[in-house]
Amino acid sequence: MLRFAKSAAIQSPPERPRERHIPLGKAELLAAIAAELKLSEDERREFEQLRRLLDALIHHDFHERMERLKDTYAPFDPDHETKRGDFSQSALEAADVFDQLVRLVDQANYRRLDRVAIDEALQAASDWGIHLHVDLDAFEQLEVFTRGDHVDHRERRTWRRGFRRETVEVPIYRRLVVIVRRKAAKENIAGKEDIQQRPIYLKLFKNIPQMDIDMLLPDTRVRMTWIDQGKIILPTLSGLTLAISKVVMKGLVIFTIAGTRGLLAFLGLVGGTLGYGLKSFFGYLHTKDKYHLNLTRSLYYQNLDNNAGVIFRILDEAELQEFAETLLAYAILWRCDRPEGLTPDELDRRAETLLLRTVQDDVDFDLHDALRKLLAFGLVRRAGNRLVAVPMNEAARELDEQWDNLFPRLSSLKPPAET
Repeated sequence: MLRFAKSAAIQSPPERPRERHIPLGKAELLAAIAAELKLSEDERREFEQLRRLLDALIHHDFHERMERLKDTYAPFDPDHETKRGDFSQSALEAADVFDQLVRLVDQANYRRLDRVAIDEALQAASDWGIHLHVDLDAFEQLEVFTRGDHVDHRERRTWRRGFRRETVEVPIYRRLVVIVRRKAAKENIAGKEDIQQRPIYLKLFKNIPQMDIDMLLPDTRVRMTWIDQGKIILPTLSGLTLAISKVVMKGLVIFTIAGTRGLLAFLGLVGGTLGYGLKSFFGYLHTKDKYHLNLTRSLYYQNLDNNAGVIFRILDEAELQEFAETLLAYAILWRCDRPEGLTPDELDRRAETLLLRTVQDDVDFDLHDALRKLLAFGLVRRAGNRLVAVPMNEAARELDEQWDNLFPRLSSLKPPAET
């Protein structure tokens, strides 16, 4: 059964969905925190030490996750180079790998599109003016994630304006991820599904018009509309009708049937009419080929990565987002002007206010992920319904101890016995 997300459908502008993504690199984030919290030089040095330890621990966690994902995704990677071995993954295991990929993209603060939003995009014509058809029943699992709703401006020509150039607003997704797995095409002799026939495809694109999601899905076909069919059928039928009426009106029916020259003349009229229909049909094919050429040129620059490459890129983005959420939440609590600490709602509002001043955008701060990491690293304490930051020097010692415990100390390793 085809599975889609259950989240709310994306609303059309002007009500733009709030983004969870923090659009700051590490250097920009540190500069923003230092400026906002007015850190002294000594505080900057302490904060930098804590930042490096936190960064190392989170990076180690994501590195371990990357290694696990590489192994679990390998049987379903259509671009694999290494030997797969004798894999016997079941449909349940395949669904688990798919769900791991979905959770990863969600952790990178992408927003999941549900069936309603996808259907709305599929019903619209492409930005190239071509209608496409996608057979959703061919997919067992399909997920589409987006990030960065934006309105771009493009130029086009339409018959309504006499084919004069006009500038129009086009809703854009700055990033779009597609994860898809087709339904089983065949079964092997043992009656188990053939894993190699059912890879999991991952695609990552940039700056995609919201109405053009269909052109990114597998097995997309150009659909001939009623207008396209009318351009071919109506001129052909009208031409045939006109040719026959001329023959009848001139009283040449008998001559057309009996005489060779008349028959050839009649066939010439019919052939000319059919030729006009064929010309219209080949004109449609030319338009379709032109669309595919434009599409290929466009996606050459808009395609960012595929399959395993998408995993590595999204892992890096998810690591950065988790680091930014954790460090920002700790810095706000540590610099809090209330000894009793802040409630989760107060922390959330302060983080979003800081981000609004820094990036000039309304970011929906992911407080849940931030608190999960803060508590796991022992950087905050709960005092009733409030959160209190551990002092920075104590927090740094705690992180340093956790880092040391990740690896065995050399002093604890016994030297090999001498022979």
